[in-house]
Amino acid sequence: MQKLIIEGNGPLRGKISVSGSKNAALPIMASSLLADGEHTISGVPQLRDITTMSRLLEHIGSKVKGSGEISISTGNINLGDAPYDLVKTMRASVLVMGPLVGRMRYAKVSLPGGCAIGARPIDQHLKALEAMGARIKLSEGYVEISAKNLHGTDFSFDLVTVTGTENVMMAAVLAKGCTVLRNAAREPEIVDLAAHLSSMGAEISGAGTDCITIHGVSELRPHPHKIIPDRIEAGTLLMAAGITAGDLEIQNFPSSMLGTVVTKLRSAGMDIEIHNDTARARSAAPIKSVDLTTSPYPGFPTDLQAQFMAMMCLGDNVSIISETIFENRFMHVPELSRMGADITVDGGKAIVRGVSRLKGAPVMATDLRASASLVLAALASDGTTEIDRIYHLDRGYEHIEKKLRAVGAKISRTEE
Repeated sequence: MQKLIIEGNGPLRGKISVSGSKNAALPIMASSLLADGEHTISGVPQLRDITTMSRLLEHIGSKVKGSGEISISTGNINLGDAPYDLVKTMRASVLVMGPLVGRMRYAKVSLPGGCAIGARPIDQHLKALEAMGARIKLSEGYVEISAKNLHGTDFSFDLVTVTGTENVMMAAVLAKGCTVLRNAAREPEIVDLAAHLSSMGAEISGAGTDCITIHGVSELRPHPHKIIPDRIEAGTLLMAAGITAGDLEIQNFPSSMLGTVVTKLRSAGMDIEIHNDTARARSAAPIKSVDLTTSPYPGFPTDLQAQFMAMMCLGDNVSIISETIFENRFMHVPELSRMGADITVDGGKAIVRGVSRLKGAPVMATDLRASASLVLAALASDGTTEIDRIYHLDRGYEHIEKKLRAVGAKISRTEE
């Protein structure tokens, strides 16, 4: 098993580029199932989750070629299932459900896994598909969906769900009639998916708002697409500059997607200048302690909460971090505490009392974003930190140690 060894080495300085968004690439890869032909997608990050999605699409009958720019041929889609051994490693595997129901009027998908952050159920996906005429059967850990007469509906999600919005939107583009999705998620990744589907011939309006309207069409056709930059990686890199008192020029920066994050980091004392698709992020100690509450887009993303907490560990006062999206997203706290952080968890809140220094220690990654928080803490710590179970990190950050080494980090990957 691999681990990262990081030696705290002062400020990060230099140029660093943001990769394509994993959370945009996964649903767009799944959407290839909606149209027969060859689909070309560029800007795809080289990540474990991308490999998992490629394997899943191949299991269903697609042919996937390339890296970075990938080609997906969907001429021989079958009615095979999405098996547990693939779906268990990545919750987003459930995104093949909507396209299969839309095009094939049938899907059999294992209940999802791949994440330790709470239950994250798919009941909202299934309720919407039922409202569209689908018949749902749950048996032996699988969801089996038949939809001979898939039709439009007016559906309101009980809770905001990103993958639920994406799944139902992909099913609806080939359904008969009009579908209206209310209380829909508003994330940029949904806007990117809607833009791609529209380029394939779908009729979608309202993406980026909480009400999306889809008029079903009879067929779609492949169309090339370039993946948007990863706003979560971009936010993580901003905080890498902040926690190390560094000076980074971040290229391929998704400036329109990170307004809330940039505002929060400026209130914590960072100097962030944005020009088109480049951001310059600078910081100097001490970091100002500020409170944070996560919320759905355009609020502060839960996927950056752990990284922000790492930064607040070196704040000049007390910060209260409230997690409102997932019920089990403070698993990084014990590991940060091993490095000298002073954090108390009280239900959905974490009270972070800033300390003057963190110390390197052996720590263990518990999920994707928690692993990123440990990397940030290690970069700003005295001494050496060893981070175990970094396969979590490889799910969401492309060539992270190579990128960080290029801006001055002392970081290496080793086999245990």
